[in-house]
Amino acid sequence: MALNKITTEKVRERADIEEVVNDYVPLKKKGQNLWACCPFHNEKTPSFSVSPAKQIYKCFGCGASGDSIQFVMDVEGIGFNEAIKQLAQKYGIEIEEEKAATPEEIQAYNEKESLYIAQAFARDLFVKNLQSDEGKSIGLSYFKERGFNQHIIEKFDLGYALDSWDHLIKSAKSAGHSEEILLKGGLILQKEGESSRKYDRFRGRVVFTIHNLAGKPIAFGARILTQDKKQPKYINSPETAVYHKSDVLYGIYQAKQAIRNEDNCYLVEGYTDVISMHLSGIENVVASSGTSLTENQIKLIKRFTDNVTVLYDGDAAGIKASLRGIDMLLEGGLNVKAVVFPEGEDPDSYSRKVGAKEFQQYLSQHARDFIAFKIDLFAKDASGDPIKRAEIVRQVVQSISKIPDPLIRTEYVKESARLLEVEEGIVMTELNKLLLKTQKDAYFKKKEQENVDSPTPVENLLPEGKKEGGAKQALALQEREMLRLLVNYGFEKVSDELHVCEYLFQETNELKFETPVNQKILKLYKKALKQGVLPEPGYFLKLEDSEIKKVVIDMIAPKHEMSVNWEERHQIYTQRETDDLPKTLYAGILRLKRRVLKKMLDETIQKMKSAGEEEIPELQQVYMELKQFQVQIDRQLGTVIST
Repeated sequence: MALNKITTEKVRERADIEEVVNDYVPLKKKGQNLWACCPFHNEKTPSFSVSPAKQIYKCFGCGASGDSIQFVMDVEGIGFNEAIKQLAQKYGIEIEEEKAATPEEIQAYNEKESLYIAQAFARDLFVKNLQSDEGKSIGLSYFKERGFNQHIIEKFDLGYALDSWDHLIKSAKSAGHSEEILLKGGLILQKEGESSRKYDRFRGRVVFTIHNLAGKPIAFGARILTQDKKQPKYINSPETAVYHKSDVLYGIYQAKQAIRNEDNCYLVEGYTDVISMHLSGIENVVASSGTSLTENQIKLIKRFTDNVTVLYDGDAAGIKASLRGIDMLLEGGLNVKAVVFPEGEDPDSYSRKVGAKEFQQYLSQHARDFIAFKIDLFAKDASGDPIKRAEIVRQVVQSISKIPDPLIRTEYVKESARLLEVEEGIVMTELNKLLLKTQKDAYFKKKEQENVDSPTPVENLLPEGKKEGGAKQALALQEREMLRLLVNYGFEKVSDELHVCEYLFQETNELKFETPVNQKILKLYKKALKQGVLPEPGYFLKLEDSEIKKVVIDMIAPKHEMSVNWEERHQIYTQRETDDLPKTLYAGILRLKRRVLKKMLDETIQKMKSAGEEEIPELQQVYMELKQFQVQIDRQLGTVIST
């Protein structure tokens, strides 16, 4: 459903970029802007810039850019309308809708919204069931037995599914939910071979609600309490349009603020581990819910912190089997520690056994760096066995090689050499071997994939083809540079009566932009002027064209800021392009004209190659005239060699 433009404009006015981004990544002030490690790709050095003055963000690593609405779209993986609604809810803005969407869009939107509503209904029903006689005697008594108080039960939306084949389906249909949505949401099942036989997925189980980052219920995990060996201990919701298991961590909604505040995330395995740690006063904890870690889950953690502490049950064999998770965390750019509980214990059982205070002390005292943790894990088996000791070195180096930051890798080489009592050079040699092999494998895999996806035509390998592509790219960049000057300085004056935009249009009126997106921006600028609108950067950022917004943000977001201390404290003065704006504009126009001339020269050469003898003299004359213009421009620019 399309949103009323008034709603969209209210959101644009109220949604402060600093507040919105700070909900996901911690920002630190540097100069006039705020900086963080990018939430959209792995990095150790912050290249993600937020400009409160311009209300934009820009990552100089991966190129992501936009305003507060685009940020929510990208970080949550949702559409424009959903982002507007989410921000409207955050800022208490009333949502007004228009009926302007296509039937297909309306259907897709309505279906997704219906799934969210159906999941919320199921959550409410499961919670309500705890107050039934069956729910009290089975579900509530189980939670109380585990020490879960009413506050925790409400905080995590814990519930109970009655031991009935159709309690949910009947209740949902009475409330107006269709069987189709209940099926698509994974709340009911359909018996094979019987088109009309449908029944509840969750029956006779305690229910754990799974929330998305915004706190909406999107799925459920359910545990059986009887000793029925024919049924699995846990069953979970299937993948749906609103639930993708690999993108979700249990407890992330309840933990995100605590993770940011503590600058650390505890990673556990199950639902009850998360809840028990909350009871112990530790809220910065999430669970992978018994599944292997995924890249998207790691990126989700990295939005809030660079530090992870993995909690392991006291089972050496199980720990060794799950070490791949540590390597993935390291590869994701996270700093990793590990805590191992006594044999036979897990976070849930141990916290209940020793109490909150002692449990917190245990975590603090036993958190070990992953290197020391991994060495200790294999040390007993390798005692007195040189072959096994060599294998420990390889295991440790394998993990170090996953760390993207070379300086951190070097420090870990030193530390592991000290702990393993081997020469540092041996560890470094093994590491370099592994890194070289990894790089070679990645290179050949990339080349192989490129050949499969888009085999290179022979003609593209010819020098002239390469030159033509380079010329087009250079021209596009020079067009972009002129637009940058236009967007940033259009209404400044180059003389008492002439504005920058007027000067640029006069000097380039005969030129036609070749790049489509550049054409669009120039056309929009001129159109705005005719309508009496001042097309400053904010004018373009309000458009729904994401390509235009990205290009404009690239134009107005400087990668580096000059420290005020250079001038104020050290009296070191640097020249800025605004110090002599007419000179900057004139040089930009000359470079653009030169690129256009270069393109025309290349085209003339190509025509001469295929022209008949009678056409050659005329083309040569054209070429010489163009070349003379180019030489004149080169002289004015101070270029020594014409290419």
